[in-house]
Formats: sequence, C-alpha cells, structure tokens
Amino acid sequence: MRVLLARLVNPHRIESLASSRPLPSAAEFARFMSQSTSIPKRLQRVRDHGYDNYMEIEKKTRKVLKFQSLILAHQGGTLPVSRLDALARRLGFKQHEPCRFLLKFPHVFDIYEHPVQRILYCRLTRKAIRQIEMEKEAVLAQVPDAVSRLRKLLMMSNTGRLRLEHVRIARAEFGLPDDFEYSVALKHPEYFRLFDGKDSRSKYIEIVSRDPGLAVCAIDKVREREYRERGCNEEDVRFAFLVNFPPGFKIGKYYRIAVWKWQRIPYWSPYEDVSGYDLRSLEAQKRMEKRAIATIHEILSLTVEKKITLERIAHFRLAMDLPKKLKEFLSQHQGIFYISTRGNQGKLHTVFLREAYRRGELIEPNDLYLARRKLAELVLLSPRTVKMDEGLVHYRRHEDEVSRQLERDYVDQKSEDLEDRIWHESDCEHLESPDGITHCQADIEDSSDLDDSDDEPLKAFIKKS
Repeated sequence: MRVLLARLVNPHRIESLASSRPLPSAAEFARFMSQSTSIPKRLQRVRDHGYDNYMEIEKKTRKVLKFQSLILAHQGGTLPVSRLDALARRLGFKQHEPCRFLLKFPHVFDIYEHPVQRILYCRLTRKAIRQIEMEKEAVLAQVPDAVSRLRKLLMMSNTGRLRLEHVRIARAEFGLPDDFEYSVALKHPEYFRLFDGKDSRSKYIEIVSRDPGLAVCAIDKVREREYRERGCNEEDVRFAFLVNFPPGFKIGKYYRIAVWKWQRIPYWSPYEDVSGYDLRSLEAQKRMEKRAIATIHEILSLTVEKKITLERIAHFRLAMDLPKKLKEFLSQHQGIFYISTRGNQGKLHTVFLREAYRRGELIEPNDLYLARRKLAELVLLSPRTVKMDEGLVHYRRHEDEVSRQLERDYVDQKSEDLEDRIWHESDCEHLESPDGITHCQADIEDSSDLDDSDDEPLKAFIKKS
C-alpha cells in the first residue's frame, strides 16, 4: 500500500504528466480569465407583457393592411365578397375565413349590397380612408427627416452602400415613401447614387459624401442628457448604455459586476471606419462586440416606431459587421433590447428599443407613429359600437333635416308675408282719391278722428232698443 501511494505521489511522475499536456495558448488563457468580466451568453429570457400585447395588436393590423391593399387595388376601392376567397389565398387565408375576418372589424371594412347588381361588396369605411390619408400626409411631411435617416443608415455601412432591395423591404420602418427611389434618391443626387452591381443583377444605393455632422449616435445624446440631469460619474457614463431590465429579471451579484465592467469597455462608433485597425486581439474583439450593440441601437433609433424585425436587421449584417446569431447575441442584453416572438406564429422576431418605450407606448411620438396608431384604435373598437355610431349618424341626419325644414318654412312664411305686403300696397296705390290720399289712409284718418263723445248717442240708442 505504501509503495502504491509513493508511486502516486511521486513528484517526478507528476512533472512528466504535466509536461505531456499542451500549454494553453494566450487567447485561451485570456478567454478563461475574462469569463468573469463578460456578460453570460445563456440567460433566461423574461417576457415583458407590455411589448407582447403591443405585438398582439400589431398582428391584427398587419392582416388588416393586407386586406386594405387588396381592396384599394381594385377600381373604385370596392371588391365583391364572392371574390375574396380566391384573392385572399395569396395572403395565407383559408376558405370562408376572409369574410369572417372582415366582419370582426366593421369600423375598418364596410360590407353593403350593390343597388343594381344586388350582390354583396366590401369597401373601406370613412374612418379607415381618413386614417390612410393621415398616414400619407405624415409620410410626405417628414420626407426631409427620411433623407437624413437614409444618409445615416448608409454611413453605417462599411462601404457606404446597401442593396436597394434591402432598403425597400424596410422602407416602412424608416418612414420612407413607397416610391423613395424617385422621391428621395433621384431627387437628391447630391446625397445618393443608384447603380447596378457588377457581379450580380442587384441594384445598390450609395452615399455620395459623408457628413461629419450626421455621424452622432443617438446614445451619445442620451448619455449627455443623463450626465447633465443626474450628474453621474464621467467614467461610468462615457461608454455606457441605458439599461432597464424587464420585471421579474433576476440580477445576481456577479451578473451586476459583469454588466458594470461591460459598460466601461470603450468601443468604436458605428459611423467610424474600422478597416485600418487590427481586430485580432481580444481587446479589439470586445470593442467590436460593443460596436455591434451600438450599431443595432442606432438602427432602432432611426426607425419611426423604434422597433424593427430581427430578419430585416439581418439584411444589413454583412455590410455593418454584425454577428451571425443575432437572437442569441441580443438576448445577452435584455436591459437594452426586447425581442418579442408574438405575431406570425412565432416565426417573426421584433426587436424593441427599451429606453424609447414606457408602458407599451412610445415616449416621444411623431405624426407618422400617431397616424399608424389610429388604425390600431379602429381595430380595437368593439363591433357593438357600430350600431351606436349609425344611430348617432341617423339622429344627426334627422336633426339636420328637421332644422332645414324649419328654415325652409320660415323663409317661405317670410316670403309670403312680403308678397302680401307688396300686393296690399299696390292695391292701395290704385285706389288713390283725387286729393292724393288713398282710401286706406282716409279710413285710418277717419277712424282716428272719432272721439268718445260721438259714441254716446249710439250707445244710448242701443240700450233703448
């Protein structure tokens, strides 16, 4: 037994075993030492019901928008109900499902009987048409802001160019009009240039010149405001992001320390060219990781509603040096972003900027956001209130008709009185005496000359009789 223990505890044997194992590389050693300073990759995802409820409403409005475009594409903005089943299959609806869907939202869609053909047609209500007009007016009013947003988006690209198709897919999120190629790109040749790719058939949009005045991130402005209002430490705020964890998120001691260390890591700006840096070191990789967070933060800040789908962010991944697994990458920073899987049966992931929302509403709303929320309000209205609205409309219409009839009667009476007066005066003019006094005036004068004394003999005669 002692011999066996001596062999096991033999120092020469331990040295030989240690020498046979390969020494860890510098990168592995640094990675092992930096595990306590980096944010854990596998974190439990906590749901925030405020954003999920927002997406439940958004899921309905997306379907409503599809039907709106389908109806407006036809002549006169009307569509026979019998053709809905055939046309709505392209939208992913089953048989007899479109009609049921339209009946759920009577404040948006109106189903009526054609007066001649005697078949059912569907069209948009006045409220829905007014909402579409408001959204169009808001889009045209903020075209100058959309030009600045598109310039900043192109400046974040490594080459200063993006595929035109990728920008077209995300045009609604950035507040660009549907014809932005002509109304934005071609109307501003001093900012943008369109050209065809050499290796592929795809078209590209490129920025002509970079403006240093636009190369200011939204997080930098937030940091400055936080520093002025709260008076925080300069080193803690210099490279920090606003962190607001969802309710129910467990924050441990070591996780809090890791977040504090990550907040103090410097990084390059999304608008800065990093092609000249050596990115092989661990410090450079940390900076690039934080730069990717700043890039996604800036993309969300450029959107109208401070949200965009994860799939559309992935279109800019190669052009902006973003990591491959974006969902796992953003899940490490649940205090900055929130990923909602509601909508499209969990196949769609929507990324929200947490600092821009409070209780499910945008803190700084704009006209385009408010116009789009009008459609959500129409979707949320109860179908029972439609009859009440119709009753109010008929009641007001009846009141208007009664007031118009009273006004007509009053005008007719006035006109009749005026005609009688004119006719009476004309008759009196024809019955004028030789003395120049009309019979009507003579009768009035004669009646005025009578005194009470003249009436006494007449009264006495009546009593005697």
